[in-house]
Amino acid sequence: MSEDVKVKVRGLTKCFGDLKVLDDISFDIKKGDFVCIVGPTGCGKTTFLNLLVKLLEPTKGDILIDGEPADPKKHNLSFVFQEPSAFPWLTVEENIRYGLETKGCSASLIKERTDEILGLLGLEKFRKSYPHELSTSTEQRIVIGRSFALHPDLLLMDEPYGQMDIKMRYYLEDEVIKLWKATESTVIFITHNVEEAVYLADKCLILSQKPTTIKEELKIDLPRPRDISSKEFVDLREYVTSQIKWW
Repeated sequence: MSEDVKVKVRGLTKCFGDLKVLDDISFDIKKGDFVCIVGPTGCGKTTFLNLLVKLLEPTKGDILIDGEPADPKKHNLSFVFQEPSAFPWLTVEENIRYGLETKGCSASLIKERTDEILGLLGLEKFRKSYPHELSTSTEQRIVIGRSFALHPDLLLMDEPYGQMDIKMRYYLEDEVIKLWKATESTVIFITHNVEEAVYLADKCLILSQKPTTIKEELKIDLPRPRDISSKEFVDLREYVTSQIKWW
């Protein structure tokens, strides 16, 4: 993991009329970090994400990527949302290639990255299949692979496994870790699932109730693959849960 700061957020504040949702948030994310954002329901996690990628403008504050104001036109940002969003008219392979082709990458790079992602995700046998022919979890793997194929400056994931059962969630989480290690991307992952956050993250940003501040930046220094039954894991999970409780 690099010591270089990839994302610098300073004094980030967002108001909708008289409602202050985010209140003077500041933090750094290093290049290659896997950061999970957790907090109480309705605390503004998705607003936070939308500000990071400039879908919303902050009321106050700065968001810098590589020392420059965040700009989707300049920076290589990629997204994975809760609902599977593979393009239904494209095959699995064409979905993976899509972002690379849109950015005008060379044919050799497109082939190399596409083959790499299909191999890492075990999707080679579905290369010529269409999303509607596959399970929801396989479709979500396509979307995740399409995002990682870009080797993005910053990959933002908003509760991408919200509709999956527990067994499938763990499988997909392991797939994401594999891709993250292979591509050395910087990931911000929003989740309401504390166990998922402790399983995935190098660092957790624990948010407070609205008006939302960062209650704590918690380093998750557990070896991978993580043992969810270990005392260290269980203790961390219970600690994060206690920090999120607002009653």
